[in-house]
Amino acid sequence: MVILVTGGARSGKSSFAENLYRDKKDVVYIATSKIWDKEMEERIKLHRESRPFHWRTYEGYYSLTDALGEEKNYLLDCITLLSSNIMFDVTDGKDYIDYNLQKEVENRIFDELYSLIQAIEERRYNLVLVTNEVGYSLVPDNHIGRVFRDIQGRINQRIAALSHEVYLVCCGIPVKIK
Repeated sequence: MVILVTGGARSGKSSFAENLYRDKKDVVYIATSKIWDKEMEERIKLHRESRPFHWRTYEGYYSLTDALGEEKNYLLDCITLLSSNIMFDVTDGKDYIDYNLQKEVENRIFDELYSLIQAIEERRYNLVLVTNEVGYSLVPDNHIGRVFRDIQGRINQRIAALSHEVYLVCCGIPVKIK
């Protein structure tokens, strides 16, 4: 079973996703963030402390299938950070990202996620993916922000199409949309 959970920032999507596994002992939390400043270091520390101690954690945003083990339940939080990390790795600080490079970034992100989804389904495991809904806000005022929003929006659509269930979380309330 593959479940996608989406919503805005601080909508409660991570809490909802984690709650789907509240009674499970065999869970692997796939953390896609990396520490780039003091604030992110503190956020990661709080996230680690909030998870059940018996959940195994895999940290990374490449080679996601390396996270797979004997456990049956996997939670990836979040696709949006995975996407931004890969985008910045691939574009290497460029000020302008042309359409061909945008497609390369999108395909790299999708390939990482698709490989994980395929491996999960082959093993008959469960996967919950968390992502941010990026289309409900203001249009970013800069090229890089607009490119990221567009790539993330398309990634969300592609992953939702592969998912068995999709939930939108708003104000802490999950609504099943697929």
